[in-house]
Amino acid sequence: MPAELGDNSGAFARDQLKAVVERIERLEEEKKALSDDIKDIYAEAKGNGFDVKALREIIRLRKQDRDKRQEHEAIVETYMAALGMLADTPLGRAALERL
Repeated sequence: MPAELGDNSGAFARDQLKAVVERIERLEEEKKALSDDIKDIYAEAKGNGFDVKALREIIRLRKQDRDKRQEHEAIVETYMAALGMLADTPLGRAALERL
């Protein structure tokens, strides 16, 4: 704990500290309210027949940098092809025919 919090001139520092803590607490409350709102929207989407897991994946992907996402997708597709996991798709069958 800083020394200035204990002496006579520490009142200002204590007031600043209290203000910081209270601001953080208010933001934490707002964050909780927003989290609850997001949960409600997902529940509404589920009620309307949308797949919540797919929606969460879309939200996650949209946050990513486009180039990095495309690079990652290319790597995943390469690995899937190496494991024969794309053989059941028209593109996978065409690739196998070329081999």
